[in-house]
Amino acid sequence: MNGNAVTGKKTFAQWCKSMRGQQIIVTITFLLVPLLLLFTFTYLPFLNMIRFSFYDMKYIGPRTFVGLQNYIDVFTRDDCFSALGLSLYYMVGSVVQMALALLFATILSFKVKGSKFFRGALYFPCLICGISVGFIFKFFFTHGFVFDTLLSWVGFNVETLPYWLKDESINNIVLVGCSVWKYIGQNIVLFIGAIASVDTALYEAADIDGANAWQKFRSIILPSIRTIVVLNLILSISGALSAFEMPYVTTGGGFGTSTYFVVMDKLAHTNQKVGLASAMAVILLVIIMLVTFLQKWVASLMDDGNDSMSRKAYKAYRKAEKERKRQQKAQAKAESRLAGKEAAV
Repeated sequence: MNGNAVTGKKTFAQWCKSMRGQQIIVTITFLLVPLLLLFTFTYLPFLNMIRFSFYDMKYIGPRTFVGLQNYIDVFTRDDCFSALGLSLYYMVGSVVQMALALLFATILSFKVKGSKFFRGALYFPCLICGISVGFIFKFFFTHGFVFDTLLSWVGFNVETLPYWLKDESINNIVLVGCSVWKYIGQNIVLFIGAIASVDTALYEAADIDGANAWQKFRSIILPSIRTIVVLNLILSISGALSAFEMPYVTTGGGFGTSTYFVVMDKLAHTNQKVGLASAMAVILLVIIMLVTFLQKWVASLMDDGNDSMSRKAYKAYRKAEKERKRQQKAQAKAESRLAGKEAAV
């Protein structure tokens, strides 16, 4: 007689044929394939990029170990450091984008005529490919073309208008405005979804107290969607630091519009400075992580302050509730006495 049959233990083949064994095998198989693809096409290239950042190398050819020299060059080369400073334009634009998205989302979350149309119209730019948007605005802002023609219709002289994409005093502001137009719809959708989850009883209580629209927004909407605000801010600033499509397609990175990603692309694919470009990518990752942690830390401080305010408000509410119940009991006793006197009469 088989020893496994006596002891009641299953062989590996029996375990594989059992329901539990088949469930585990299928689960591991379905997990193994995506994890293998994730490691092969994401984590392995990322680890190689970190390794390449310590070398002076091209895609093909010998490699020379240079240590931290590539990281030093990122902060000493004019093209790399100025491109990093150019990200401030897009960071300011992301804050403006957040403010406008919050404004539009708050308005469109309530009963407004044509709200469905405006929701679709504001979200539509997000559906267009970024390369296509770049070509649209390249044609739109070319001197003497669409935008200048529209301005000439209202009295401006085309010859005195600036070159919107060549004038280094305004071209980055123009490109930031194009990026805001492209990505504001994503923020609006997230904000509308968050505002829709706010309890309507809070608005009714605010109406009874005589609160105006700004007071409702400040005291009800903004604290209720604080998590989504932080999430949108993280996504917007991360996108601002990695801006690429708009300046690359519209101006080709010329006329002082080369963002960090555009310079990185030029160094890696045109100049074949793979090590320096890898170091730039690692530094960008560190900056995004620092910004994310800073935002979450500030949000946690705000949460602590709001929690303390909530505890105070809750205590005040409990005190008011006890006082209300005491008054109701006193009123009920007074009414019962009055009813007793009327019955005696």
